[in-house]
Amino acid sequence: MSEAEPVVRIAETERRLGAPTPGMDREEAVATDTTWGGFVRSDAGVVSGWHHHGEYESVIYVLTGALRMESGPGGTSVVDAGPGDFLFVPRGSIHRESNPAGVDLTAVVVRSGRGEPVVNVEGPATSDG
Repeated sequence: MSEAEPVVRIAETERRLGAPTPGMDREEAVATDTTWGGFVRSDAGVVSGWHHHGEYESVIYVLTGALRMESGPGGTSVVDAGPGDFLFVPRGSIHRESNPAGVDLTAVVVRSGRGEPVVNVEGPATSDG
């Protein structure tokens, strides 16, 4: 630990555009060698593109709207979350988000790991290959 390292505040106006995935607007607040933190917004009814976060584990906290997460072989594993819910996304888990609610989805995202924080892909493999 270092007593010389001060706490840093990142105001809403200081967030930067995050890595793009179709259907999602990411705002990056913190990006270090091992941590990524930011904010995500999706319009009502939108489905994102398939992606994963490489060697990063992700924790998502839903503020508004609804978050449906598809993952697993062929995207057949589905988890729904709403305001106040947390989601955990393991390293390398190919997934996509959708917002089935009638209002915008907003969420806070924190990732821990290394490498590229967002990798867009065509989709998950199916269970039969």
